[in-house]
Amino acid sequence: MAFGVSRQELYDWKEQVRRGEVAYLTHYWLEPRWPGITTVTKVGCSDLLKLTAWCQEHGLNPKYIHQRQPYPHYDLIGSKQISILKQEQLWDQIERFKLLEQTPPF
Repeated sequence: MAFGVSRQELYDWKEQVRRGEVAYLTHYWLEPRWPGITTVTKVGCSDLLKLTAWCQEHGLNPKYIHQRQPYPHYDLIGSKQISILKQEQLWDQIERFKLLEQTPPF
């Protein structure tokens, strides 16, 4: 379950994804398979070739792209989430979700 984002933020992310842009949406998230992880960043893009290239540029395996139409996305969690958000200079998401104050379990 996702929480911590407004409807407008979700709408904006979906619009960017539909247009074939690489879009980032960080939100609070609870998933029993990942104890200690409380946030996820969904990196979406409807252009699967562009999303695959994005994964490869960041050292991520594109086989983990969730190919859910119309919003294909890659889920970033843990230290990789923080590292990539820093690289992309998405400081608003890092600060809002206090990601630098956490010590990811991996």
